[in-house]
Amino acid sequence: MDLDGLLRHLRACNNTELPGGRVPLRLRAQRIGWLSPEVARLLAGLGGEAGPEGITFQDAAALGPASVALAAAGHGRIRGEAFDIRATPEGPVLGVLDRGAVPVFGVLAQGVHLNGLVRRPDGLHVWLGLRAADKAVAPGMLDNLVAGGLSAGLTPEACLIKEAGEEAAIPPELAAQSRRASRLGYVMAAPEGLRRDVLHVFDLDLPEGFMPVPDGDEVERFDLWPAREVLDVLRREDSVKFNVALVLIDLFLREGLVGDPDGRLRGGLDRFA
Repeated sequence: MDLDGLLRHLRACNNTELPGGRVPLRLRAQRIGWLSPEVARLLAGLGGEAGPEGITFQDAAALGPASVALAAAGHGRIRGEAFDIRATPEGPVLGVLDRGAVPVFGVLAQGVHLNGLVRRPDGLHVWLGLRAADKAVAPGMLDNLVAGGLSAGLTPEACLIKEAGEEAAIPPELAAQSRRASRLGYVMAAPEGLRRDVLHVFDLDLPEGFMPVPDGDEVERFDLWPAREVLDVLRREDSVKFNVALVLIDLFLREGLVGDPDGRLRGGLDRFA
């Protein structure tokens, strides 16, 4: 089987190596992020201590004012949503940072993605959303049924139920039937900074008659796709949002719709840094 059409999505999301000329960002003794040299220089004048091990902050609370100053200088934007700061995906919460500043600081971010599945006699079908044309990231591209960033203080399960109701009008009792499927990671240099993302992937088998309702802001509409058609789109096109492509490849691996004889697909889905 020709896997190049799928592997290119993995390469697009894992397009950089660390440190790659970046400067470590430390909170006391722990490295929490990676900075561009320019951002590191600015942070040295915004409460950060410059030293041989990078830029160090002694108090997580100082990162908030620094992120506001960076945004004013054209590095990131303030979105008014706090994300937890962790040194590792499983590590303790060390503080909070505005979501818009996370890639500028190269800090780990976590999110949830839901595969909405319908199993028919003719095979697996997948609900996909069409992202709004005015979205700042990946406008007009195909998306999972539900996806969202993990706000500070929320578990992946709580975040999923919240996002499912907001984005697709999925009742909480139905969303709660979602089952954890995978945890994926990638490291991506992007215009907004460094994305070190951890995706908590859930599957939900939906009844035949269920119709998700778009919120009118995030998603224009939802369509139910035969899984094999989605797989063909992934192989041939770039119409799927970058990290959603990873979630779908993971789904098709787990469902046996695509093989991975040399392990390159699975290896490219499990990059945590």
